[in-house]
Amino acid sequence: MTAPPPFGARLRAAMDARGPLCVGIDPHASLLADWGLSDDVAGLEAFSRTVVEALADRVAVLKPQSAFFERFGSRGIAVLEETVAAARQAGALVLMDAKRGDIGSTMAAYAATYLDPASPLFSDAVTVSPYLGFGSLAPAVDLARENGCGLFALALTSNPEGQEVQHAVRADGRTVAATVLGHLKAANADEAARGELGSYGAVVGATLGDLSSYDLATGGPLLAPGIGAQGATPADLPRVFGDAVRNVVPSVSRGVLRHGPDVAALRAAALGCADEVRTAVDEVRTPVERQGL
Repeated sequence: MTAPPPFGARLRAAMDARGPLCVGIDPHASLLADWGLSDDVAGLEAFSRTVVEALADRVAVLKPQSAFFERFGSRGIAVLEETVAAARQAGALVLMDAKRGDIGSTMAAYAATYLDPASPLFSDAVTVSPYLGFGSLAPAVDLARENGCGLFALALTSNPEGQEVQHAVRADGRTVAATVLGHLKAANADEAARGELGSYGAVVGATLGDLSSYDLATGGPLLAPGIGAQGATPADLPRVFGDAVRNVVPSVSRGVLRHGPDVAALRAAALGCADEVRTAVDEVRTPVERQGL
């Protein structure tokens, strides 16, 4: 059996073709109300269907937040299954925002839920938490590699509470976040040696300011929440990420979704944001890179 193309290669192709942008599918109660929808499964289904219709054939990545579907129980999960399948069929890469993390057979079960093609929730990538030790993610790392999927591990998140763990200093003098980034760099080593984007990414907040003390050149993608409602702008990306900005996938939710339920307005907002990101990234590219050489 031919091995599936790795997630990193598919993500790079999608960003080149559609722009470097991830749009969240976050059907929380207040947003459903803003759209004139009921806070129930019917509203959830209408919301998700509209986002997929508007964006799945033109943005690189769609990121359903699993919790907003799970709160409706089995019927909500059924809507999530339909959303994932429809988005992937329309050409978007689907990043499941589940932030799973556990050990042993439990982690293996989480990995199978999102990274096994036989699962109804099979996605192109999933967010994971490494705070039971990066080694605990081995079942997900292995299954992602086997099935051409990706992972995004929480590393430097934008919430203030995260600092007490992520900035803690280990006995070897490195912070916990730096240790996570180092593990991701090792996981991406083979792809990096070939000059390709790796499949094991980090979640790094776009609102964090100067991160020059961290080695963000992990060889994999950097999912960057915080653009829009949280205060960061595309123009901030080169300052925050430095040379690693070429691998950044900015994540926007409310900044795009507030333009719904009008399909044309959602499309315009997403494409406008993608263009702003592309412009910001192009400013730090060399002339040769801009020509795609």
